[in-house]
Amino acid sequence: MLDPKTIEIVQSTVPVLKEHSEEIGKRFYELLFEKAPDLYNMFNQTNQKRGIQQEALGYAVYAAGEHITNLEAIKPVIERISQKHRAIGVKEEQYPIVGETLLQAVKDVLGDAASDEIIEAWGKAYGYIADAFINLEKNLEEETKSQPGGWNGYRSFYVDKKVEESDNITSFYLKPADGKAIASYKAGQYLTLKATIPGEKYTHIRHYSLSESPGKPYYRISVKREDAHDNSPDGIVSNYLHNQVQTGEQLEFSAPAGDFVLDHSELPVVLISGGIGITPVLSMLNTLVETQSTRQVTFIHGAINSKTHAFKEHVIELAENQANVKSFICYSSPNKEDRIGHDFDKEGIIDLDVLKSTVPSKESLFYLCGSIPFMESILTALVKWGVSKENIHYEAFSPVALFEEE
Repeated sequence: MLDPKTIEIVQSTVPVLKEHSEEIGKRFYELLFEKAPDLYNMFNQTNQKRGIQQEALGYAVYAAGEHITNLEAIKPVIERISQKHRAIGVKEEQYPIVGETLLQAVKDVLGDAASDEIIEAWGKAYGYIADAFINLEKNLEEETKSQPGGWNGYRSFYVDKKVEESDNITSFYLKPADGKAIASYKAGQYLTLKATIPGEKYTHIRHYSLSESPGKPYYRISVKREDAHDNSPDGIVSNYLHNQVQTGEQLEFSAPAGDFVLDHSELPVVLISGGIGITPVLSMLNTLVETQSTRQVTFIHGAINSKTHAFKEHVIELAENQANVKSFICYSSPNKEDRIGHDFDKEGIIDLDVLKSTVPSKESLFYLCGSIPFMESILTALVKWGVSKENIHYEAFSPVALFEEE
């Protein structure tokens, strides 16, 4: 345990670190890649360029300092990060260099304000927090490897088939190259890909939600092709998968991971997705149907139009054939064909009026997935409606995926 003086110093300096968190995060990664350039193989360089990874680090640092005497209060943050660390293969021996670099970044940014006493206190705090992560990640590794079909590290899978689900989303059916059993997973979890792309200096790691229910002899991920727009270039990995990877080729994946999973209570379930965010909640829907759950399920999806709407027919068919499943579709920019067939339920976005008119009760469990703006909008609407925060679960395809502060 940390001594009272250390705790006092850490908690009293949290506001300063919070104020400079973005600068500290930026400086940290500059220093880290100078010291250990091989870590470029582990971090998402697109998120680095956009500043998202730096923001996530800054949030984690001051949140941990703020709750240093009660890490249980930020358990969701710790669990989410630990799941990702296990998935990408973070090792215990990498923690010291991260701690050393973080303290140097704090000193570089704060200058004389970061006294030796403050740096020493944060060093002790980092060691305390790192131990919590290391222990949790060891347990996750053991659980992953010991389950039937489980493994640690990366394993080769071949693409059994590719299926176009929309103009920009393609599903990849993956089978193990060694022909052995594969680990099961919980609906909502993801696979982690380590891609070696021709012409790229470093490997690229990405997380892709499993879009099918567990229990199959294959895994399925459904990937959106990220095309260049505004100041953002083409997505390196998504375009590689769409345009270069063919049936029969092998890819490296770590075992399923993630804390965004379906709760097996008896409360009604509301699955809300935007765009490619449909993937984990579709796994949940399929699981509920295949296990013959009697829970009321409301599936609400938002897309630009039918051209970008994946799995539309599948969800509609489930809703038509299952008395306890209801589907609702919002198109922000329906095309001519959509309007002729009126093949959607509302023009516009998913808002509070949609939720109130389609969800049978706010005493339900809500599962949300989509872009950060989409998630913030839905979360705000649910809180305004009076939905308990304990009943709201979400996954965002970004390192910054917790909005309690807002």
